[in-house]
Formats: sequence, C-alpha cells, structure tokens
Amino acid sequence: MARASTKENKNIYHKTRESLQLTREAASELLECIAPERIEKIENERSLPHPDEVLVMAEKYKQPGLCNYYCANQCPIGQQYVPEVKIKDLSQIVLEMLASLNSMGKQKDRLIEITADGKVTDDELADFIYIQEELERISIAVETLQLWSERMLATGAIDIEQYNAHKNR
Repeated sequence: MARASTKENKNIYHKTRESLQLTREAASELLECIAPERIEKIENERSLPHPDEVLVMAEKYKQPGLCNYYCANQCPIGQQYVPEVKIKDLSQIVLEMLASLNSMGKQKDRLIEITADGKVTDDELADFIYIQEELERISIAVETLQLWSERMLATGAIDIEQYNAHKNR
C-alpha cells in the first residue's frame, strides 16, 4: 500500500483523490486515460490539467464541482467570466436564491426606469450597479443549485432515470 501524502497545501485534485482513498495508481485505473505520473504533476502543480482531464476526473470521481473550479480558477477565459461556485446545503442555496429574488422584486421597477431610455445616466449608475450585482447573486445561486443537482445525480442520491423522465416531459 502506498504511503499517505504529508503535503500540507494540497490542491483540489489531490484532496479529491485522497478523499476517495485512491492511490495515484488506482486513480489512474479509474480515470483510464490519465497516467499516474500525469496525476502527480497535476496534484503537485507542476502542470495544469487539460479541460478533458478535468471532465474525466469530475465524472469518475463523481465531483462535478471540479469543472467549475477549473473554469473559475485555471482557465484563462473562465477566470474572466465564470464565478467559482461552492457546494452548499440545499436549504442554504434556496434561502440565498429567495433572498436575492425578493430583493430583485423590489428593484425591477427601478431597472425599468433606468433602462427605458436605452442609456444609464450618471445619477442612475449606482442603482444600476446594485441591480447588476443582485442579478449576479441570483446567477450564482442558480449555478450552485445546478452543481448541487449534478453532484446528487453523480452520487446516486437522485435517481438519474427519474430525473431525466421528469425533465423531458
């Protein structure tokens, strides 16, 4: 049996593999297309993973959050446009989403006032930015809920056949 790593600052790929109690060799067998040496380079940050490697790890490790992490932190385009989403409890996700939706309910008339003329004037800018930030919070809550769902499907906590049957109605 391989010895456990004593490295302190493990990256997400290293932590995920170890949480599954897999050696690099066992992980390589599970992943099928990533050699143990490549896993070691990724985990020790001597090399960034390729997007297709992250997709395989996310699927085989049943951790869809790896994709969001990669996009938000390691992909040059994603770093610009993709917020990092943290897995939370379903109740926390829903409460955050409802709080943001309630706030936006109060702001929708103001957004109409601001944008009715097709431009944002200096006196409207602060309100416009606030509304934009609130919309971003809603977007992140939606992405968090999607990631939570993907994780529940990947781990079997939600039956994928039932899910797809309801989704395709």
